[in-house]
Amino acid sequence: MKQAYLSLGSNVGDRAAHIRQAFELLANLGIEVQRVSSFYQTEPVDFLPQRWFVNCVAEVGTELMPLRLLKTLQSVERTLGRRPGTPKGPRPIDIDILLYENVVVRSAALTIPHARMSERRFVLVPLRELAAHLRHPVTQRTVLEMLHDTPDSSQVIRLRQE
Repeated sequence: MKQAYLSLGSNVGDRAAHIRQAFELLANLGIEVQRVSSFYQTEPVDFLPQRWFVNCVAEVGTELMPLRLLKTLQSVERTLGRRPGTPKGPRPIDIDILLYENVVVRSAALTIPHARMSERRFVLVPLRELAAHLRHPVTQRTVLEMLHDTPDSSQVIRLRQE
């Protein structure tokens, strides 16, 4: 089974419930959710006039190859109501592949490691909880090093777990 790290976020409706529903759907599709970070309330980046997000990172095990995993994640997003709209705008769920083993993928459909993960506190803070010393397969920098050096100063607030 291959290890991957996924970033999940929502800023429409019951944000935490959307993320929990995504985990259930992933499990039903054979993607084993092994560990989940705390949930964080995070300030929007890129497109600012929208509600804050709830974000987390999950470590998953999967037999799916990267492109098939992407297609599966997109089907979960559609099931939970994601539709084309404003780029970086409001959405009930967003699921991104951050890392997949030490694999590097550069294609029109998919980039692994996620192209902007080192620039996003809403990714790095929850990823630090799960794998602070994990190394980026291209830059060889740890999650801690990327978080320390990120230019992103957006707010990331840990939510109390239910």
